[in-house]
Amino acid sequence: MELKTRKRLSILILVVLMPLYVIVAVSLMNWLDGRFGRQPIWVELLIYIVLGILWTLPFKRVFRGVGKG
Repeated sequence: MELKTRKRLSILILVVLMPLYVIVAVSLMNWLDGRFGRQPIWVELLIYIVLGILWTLPFKRVFRGVGKG
């Protein structure tokens, strides 16, 4: 994939898909709170960390080398 294409795709991912992913992640946490009750803070933190890392895995190739000229 060309660098120009990767840059445009990464902007699209960060501007459109990332906010949608945040909405899905927060909705998931709200569903878990409603279903199982409030979890300890360390469990919630662990879930948010896993969700924060999980979204990058499919887009690893797109973001690799975008900051380089």
